[in-house]
Amino acid sequence: MFRIGIIGTGGIASAHIGGYLAFPGECEIVALADVMPGKAAQKAEEFGLRDAAGYDDPLRMIAEADLDLVSISTPPSTHAALSIAALDGGVNVLVEKPMAPSLEECDAMLAAQERSGKVLSVVAQNRFRDDLATLKTVVDSGLLGPISFVRVDSAWWRGLPYYDLWWRGTWEKEGGGCTLNHAIHHIDLLLWLLGRPMEVTAMLANAQHDNSEVEDLSVAVLRYERGLAQLTSSVVHHGEEQEIVIQGANARVSQPWRVIAERADGGGFPAQGGDPELVAAIEAVVTAREPLAHTGHAGQIGDLLAAIREGRAPVADGRDGRNAIEVVSAIYKAGIERTFVDLPIPADDPYYRAGQLVERAPRFYEKQRSLIEAAS
Repeated sequence: MFRIGIIGTGGIASAHIGGYLAFPGECEIVALADVMPGKAAQKAEEFGLRDAAGYDDPLRMIAEADLDLVSISTPPSTHAALSIAALDGGVNVLVEKPMAPSLEECDAMLAAQERSGKVLSVVAQNRFRDDLATLKTVVDSGLLGPISFVRVDSAWWRGLPYYDLWWRGTWEKEGGGCTLNHAIHHIDLLLWLLGRPMEVTAMLANAQHDNSEVEDLSVAVLRYERGLAQLTSSVVHHGEEQEIVIQGANARVSQPWRVIAERADGGGFPAQGGDPELVAAIEAVVTAREPLAHTGHAGQIGDLLAAIREGRAPVADGRDGRNAIEVVSAIYKAGIERTFVDLPIPADDPYYRAGQLVERAPRFYEKQRSLIEAAS
């Protein structure tokens, strides 16, 4: 029975707790920690965790609670230090996205994972959604042919009060805006589907949130060996209509699910009726795929528990988390410096190092409020 600890008991911690509770025969939540006095005990009571100890000091919990695995669901600026402390203390780690605000911190976390021999996993719960797993299955089938273009709309909407919470809306505490903290989900999916791009360029803006330093909108273009990808990161899109469209040489698929396959007539124009046989073949791949037993955080937690037990890497490991941060760093560098950025980003690049983004990033507006608790 794995002994589980939770660090950070804000809103997203509930998804972690619910995920662990889906595996009652495999794990038990024995401790929770939050730097706000009494907040950990309050969260434990909310979920009926009567035997779980509450801590106001996360490091003390790591030292005293005899843990096998800890979930870290705190502000991004704290992820590296807490993850390293847990790993060096002999505890496996599941850390919320984004892994850390800088590549330097990500590499320090990976070094701690390597020297400890423990498992480091970064939350990528959308890999554990049936609709997105369907896209992955179809891309991997090869039926689409070489990929020409991918359009990713990471479209969210947040009102002004969203940035009143003390750590949001600042480069120092949040680490960035929607590119880092919202589109990180879709960036991970893009890397999962296509792998690392060769080159990135981008533009950043703050279009609607004049109480925040950070961007609320970015548009990036990523170059692959033959094709391109376009990523829109936003918290200004009414309706939050998120979409991934993958255009291959042979067919197009998307989430929400749709499949289209053209074929050429004698002049190279789309022939009437398209290619129904290829559409049927793709739909057959989709139909044959086994649905996931658990989805979202529970799906990732189930995989992580199995990975620790079996001595293998989890589906979303620390290297995957770092790769997503590398793309974010490239988008920020491209947008701030108005340039094209080659990948990988070397260690001597200023945008690799911790703290450099804070120094170089534009302050679109001044943060106006700093509330300890978010409004309900």
